[in-house]
Amino acid sequence: MSCNSAAAISFSFAGFAERGGRTDHHADGWGIGFYEACGCRTFHDPAPACSSALADFVKTYPIKSRIVLAHIRKATQGATGLSNCHPFQREWLGKQWLFAHNGDLRAWRAPLSGAVLPVGTTDSEHAFCWLMESLRSRFSSGNAPPKQPELFNAIAEFSGVCAAQGNFNMVLSNGEYLFLHCSSKLYTLTRAHPFPIAQLVDCDMRLDLNALNAPTDRITIVATEPLTAEEPWQALATGTTLAIKDGEIVWSHQNMDTCAFPVVADNTPVAAIA
Repeated sequence: MSCNSAAAISFSFAGFAERGGRTDHHADGWGIGFYEACGCRTFHDPAPACSSALADFVKTYPIKSRIVLAHIRKATQGATGLSNCHPFQREWLGKQWLFAHNGDLRAWRAPLSGAVLPVGTTDSEHAFCWLMESLRSRFSSGNAPPKQPELFNAIAEFSGVCAAQGNFNMVLSNGEYLFLHCSSKLYTLTRAHPFPIAQLVDCDMRLDLNALNAPTDRITIVATEPLTAEEPWQALATGTTLAIKDGEIVWSHQNMDTCAFPVVADNTPVAAIA
């Protein structure tokens, strides 16, 4: 989730957690990360999200954040355990970066210099370490953050390298931007005034979002499958990399080498998806 004012994700997470072993088979652990002011709060549990006491706590504790990353795991590489639960977290240029991945990169293990190393044994964390190491190397001169176009293009480039090795649907954030890359399946939904009455797909829960949001609020949610019914979720094309800030899609890139659909323009700002 990315939004222009701090919001709780309790409603969406209630349906999402059901997919961790009840309405779907992603029962090998879960995790969630919230950006708050200058910090980042994370929770992880190797238990299925649908029956996790920690997940129940997150559902009922209204942590408010502008950017939230959540993940439920179906193990393809690496045992079920706390160290293999997403989202993974690393520091770069004084910011906490969070990363979560859906897919399988098969046997690919890019060489690492040792500056950033995985703690667990998943292909996902290894790819994240390689991505962060590649960004550090690309922008190693000085301590100033890289300019937006250069950073965005580098994330798209390195995501394309990972996607060439297998299925690489990922979300990444530094607390300011939410980046995503679609290899096979990602959906986005942007909510703005007037807000709907939303119905979760995975449990019998409806909520009048007008009662919870101000007329100026804008929220974009990303998921591998739509979380609600009767809302205009948009499927992303294969090879798409997006940068989202304050609930608005501010940058889009299409990798023509892996794209399954034609595109009109490349590296141009696009409006928020309605």
